[in-house]
Amino acid sequence: MARLPRPRTLRARLTAGLVVLLAVSCAAVGVAAVVELNGFLTGRLDQQLREAGVRFPASLEHGGALPSDHDGDEDGDTRRQAVGTFGARLVGDTVTNAVVVASGSGTGTVTVSLGAQDRRRLAGLPADGEGHTTDLSSLGDYRMMAAEGRDGDVLITGLPMESVEATVHRLELVAAVVFGAALAVAGVAGALWVRWSLRPLSSVAATATRVSELPLSSGEVAPAPRAPESDPRSEVGRVAGAFNAMLGHVEDALTKRHASQERLRSFAADASHELRTPVASIRGHAELALLHPGPVPQKVVRALERIEAEAARMGEMVDDLLLLARLDAGRPLERLPVDLTRLVLDAVTDAQAAGPGHHWMLELSEEPVTVTGDAHRLHQVLANLLANARLHTPVGSTVTISLETEDRTVMLKVHDDGPGVAADVQPKVFERFTRADRRRTEGAGGGTGLGLSIVAAVAEAHGGSVTLESAPGSTTFTVRLPTGTG
Repeated sequence: MARLPRPRTLRARLTAGLVVLLAVSCAAVGVAAVVELNGFLTGRLDQQLREAGVRFPASLEHGGALPSDHDGDEDGDTRRQAVGTFGARLVGDTVTNAVVVASGSGTGTVTVSLGAQDRRRLAGLPADGEGHTTDLSSLGDYRMMAAEGRDGDVLITGLPMESVEATVHRLELVAAVVFGAALAVAGVAGALWVRWSLRPLSSVAATATRVSELPLSSGEVAPAPRAPESDPRSEVGRVAGAFNAMLGHVEDALTKRHASQERLRSFAADASHELRTPVASIRGHAELALLHPGPVPQKVVRALERIEAEAARMGEMVDDLLLLARLDAGRPLERLPVDLTRLVLDAVTDAQAAGPGHHWMLELSEEPVTVTGDAHRLHQVLANLLANARLHTPVGSTVTISLETEDRTVMLKVHDDGPGVAADVQPKVFERFTRADRRRTEGAGGGTGLGLSIVAAVAEAHGGSVTLESAPGSTTFTVRLPTGTG
């Protein structure tokens, strides 16, 4: 059997519980009333049987059914019997006579046709002078009393239970109608009362829902709405007060976090901007020293070359940090139509020149793919992804670049068959200064750890995202960009 649906909300549970408790109470009252009334009416019937005694069945001991013109005492007793009164005489276990009063005057009796089952039931009645309920197939339910006669026989008197059963059934019907109406009214009134009582709690839940929809992960956080104040002596009032206090603490923490992030971003941007000049100066002096016409010791030349290389690398890192700081600060990007197919072709051409030992494959559609965004930053995304594939896969690896459009979303995929990214590195691969494992960087110089961070930041600034799927022999970076950004 299918399970009955359970109420899920607190309001529904309280209302259902109220209705169930009331239904149990009504059922208990109804059952008690029916049982008590049935016992009372049955007792009245037993009292009538005791008052009537066995005078009616005693008239059957010597003459069977009495004639209508008999004027004896027994006839007088018979005339006073109610319609439907049953009388029977048993000798041993055999029913010799069984009649029932058929008219109001009591002068007319009708012989009752008894089946074998009826005879066994009558024979089984104890002759104790107490009432017992017996079902006769031709008459229905009767309340019967058996007593010993003067001739060693057993005399049985019975009264019909039809009036008792009719009264009890009527009470059952009235109780069902009244209690059903009471349950319906109580259910509606209880639902309204519970709803009114839980209005403060519903307000707290609605406030919590609005707070959960606020963007709290980054940026300046707007003041969160507060739950309506309620009686602090009630449970709902205490919950609302604690909830508002918690929101206040959360706002303070988020405000301090935002201020700290702003100071850090400002510092990173200022430091990156200020470092560009000395880094360029160091690089320029190293190049100038290398152009000196006079003889220079080989060790000095090697040192100058390293200084130039590291200065160039430092300059790239400073530029990357400055870009990330500007993106974090929400600097607006260009919003112009960009032929992404052309950018892919240019980036792959540059990658082939930088990594001739790799196999570069293209999977592009015949129609050009266009998005709205910053062409320079999108080219930087492509360059970083291809550089990542080149630096972190061995020579001879195949790198496949595909571009496709699906549901107003452009998907740029860069796939390689290299050793893959370690499982413990994948969750943080787009974080800043994250380095790949040695398997993937073996034989390569490695990067600054900012390339994939820039990819993620630029994709998010365009309203898109970037994901990674990696396993040994198959690594895929997927950049998703909306076709109509801006």
